[in-house]
Amino acid sequence: MKTRLIAVGLVTLALVAGGGAWWLRAGASAVTVDEIGDRVQTVRRGELPVFAERAEVAALYRFAAEHPEALADVLCTCGCVSFGHASNRFCYIKTEAADRVTFTSHAAT
Repeated sequence: MKTRLIAVGLVTLALVAGGGAWWLRAGASAVTVDEIGDRVQTVRRGELPVFAERAEVAALYRFAAEHPEALADVLCTCGCVSFGHASNRFCYIKTEAADRVTFTSHAAT
C-alpha cells in the first residue's frame, strides 16, 4: 500500500511539473523559417527564443531586446541590408508588439 501511494505521488508530481513547463512555454510560438531562410520565433516580452540557448548568445539577444537604441544606428557587416535590415538590431528582432517579440536567428548563425 505504501509503495502504491509513493508511486501515485510521483506520477502526480511528474504531471504537475510537466503541466507547469508547458504553461510557461505556452506563450511561445513554434519556430518557423522566414523568407530569407532564418528561423523566427515569437515569444512573450522578456523571454528569449529557443535558438538563443547558449549563454553568450542569450546575452546578446537580451541586450538587443532591452537596449534598442544601442543597435539602432549600427549597420550590420554581413550584408543583410540587402534583406531590408536597416540596422544591426534587425539581425536579432524581426518585429515587436507591446507584449510579444519576434526574434530572428540571423544573429545566431
